[in-house]
Amino acid sequence: MAMAKLVAVAILVLMATSMVLVQGMNHVEGGYHLDSARYGSGSLKIYQCPSQCNRRCGRTQYKKACLTFCNKCCRKCLCVPPGYYGNKGVCPCYNSWKTKEGGPKCP
Repeated sequence: MAMAKLVAVAILVLMATSMVLVQGMNHVEGGYHLDSARYGSGSLKIYQCPSQCNRRCGRTQYKKACLTFCNKCCRKCLCVPPGYYGNKGVCPCYNSWKTKEGGPKCP
């Protein structure tokens, strides 16, 4: 009986600890910490756009097109999402700029 109580207490402690850790974490997507102070509209200066777009477009086979549109979007939004793909939710301007056809303009 004592062993069952000990196991139950241990399980409760583990659950409580995991809940605290999850609540304390920022949203993580694709292995990047999506910190709104580091990313988000206005988080960059215009001179930082080329290096951030080189990072963003580093793994695409369409590098020239990616760099062209990424730099255009960065100059307008002053933001480039983290990672090589996705994570656009941290840059609302970057995420909402669409082509005439309704597709995403920013890579």
